Amino acid sequence: MKPTEQKNPNPDLKLTQTSRSQNAGAETVVLVYSGGLDTSICIPMMREEYGYKEVVTVTVDVGQPKEDIEQAEAKAKTLKTKHFTVDAKDEFVRDYCFPALKANGDYQGYPMSTSIARPLIAAKAAEVANSLGAKSFAHGCTGKGNDQFRIEFTLRALMPDAVIHAPIRERNLTRSWEIEYAQSKGVPIQQSLEKIWSIDENLWGRSIEGGRLEEPDFAPPEEIFQWTQSPEKAPSQRQEVTITFDQGLPVAIDGRNYAPGALVQLANEIAGQHGVGRIDIMEDRLMGLKVRENYECPGATLLLKAHQALEALVLTRDELRFKKSVDLEWSRLAYEGLWQDPLKMALSAFIDTTQTRVSGEVRLSLYKGQCTVLGRKSDWALYSEDLASFDSQTFDQRESTGAVKNFGLQARMFHHLQALKGK
Repeated sequence: MKPTEQKNPNPDLKLTQTSRSQNAGAETVVLVYSGGLDTSICIPMMREEYGYKEVVTVTVDVGQPKEDIEQAEAKAKTLKTKHFTVDAKDEFVRDYCFPALKANGDYQGYPMSTSIARPLIAAKAAEVANSLGAKSFAHGCTGKGNDQFRIEFTLRALMPDAVIHAPIRERNLTRSWEIEYAQSKGVPIQQSLEKIWSIDENLWGRSIEGGRLEEPDFAPPEEIFQWTQSPEKAPSQRQEVTITFDQGLPVAIDGRNYAPGALVQLANEIAGQHGVGRIDIMEDRLMGLKVRENYECPGATLLLKAHQALEALVLTRDELRFKKSVDLEWSRLAYEGLWQDPLKMALSAFIDTTQTRVSGEVRLSLYKGQCTVLGRKSDWALYSEDLASFDSQTFDQRESTGAVKNFGLQARMFHHLQALKGK
């Protein structure tokens, strides 16, 4: 099998290479490769500007469109790299998306998708490098974005001696310059100077940015959306959907069990056709830049809504209060790509403990861009119809008298003393 055709069917095993290059090592660089403009121009630059004899491109499949994977492979072949495609979809959902779901993973209103994929992509690139005996890496991240942190942290955590090149950042390149450079080097690209936005997609979400989309007051054109129907054109009849959870993880939709990847894909389809999951925010990046971002996360929006509703039913008031702060900190660390950070691992341990009781069903309504909870039930529900009822026969209201009388005692004493001293 030719190197450009080699794929890894098992993402949990290190990828092997039968035709190992005799020049592996300092003369070989492993490029984290998406097939887009930034990473594609890195190929000739690594050869001509950085002096590497062999460029190895690694594309990690976390749920991009099949045509994107095929285009990356075709470009790699055209540009004469040794190319690997690693199928990591199942691993991505199991070990990244679902932990984010249990943590109600959200950063400033964005159900994290791009951010949680980067550590996995970097880890798979490190596996390929190890199989080749290479220690040099390259990526196409800019010096303004978040991905440079996420990818380089993971690479250095897994390979402390790694040499990492970031040509776009190191040479302060602009998108317009990149397009012209690509054209001069015969690098096939899809972008143009007029239609300049870039798209990143995985099973958990889709991000769209660049060009006029960066302007805070520019209305995004309908053509940038692919996963979600516009609310105006969404079905005029609402759809009810039931999500079943087992220990914090979604296992069934409308009573039918699905494997993790298939469940997320179905959730995307169901919520997307009703216009659910469009997100337009001003986002604060790691560098302190405030940027405008557009996302499509229909399945994640649906599943997060259901998960939070079930947690509210089964967790105690103090658990919910404390977990909210834990989720917030977990999300910050995940957004920054600190997947192997000890604090994040400790927070995950707490979160996993709370999820042992997050089992049950949540019914939701999808209609014209809205996702609304209709009902929830669980064997672990901390709810008693008798105790909550106005006609309860077991809750003696008279027993609340003492508690009410002493409620807020210190605050009342403070105000009493304040009034005395004011005299």
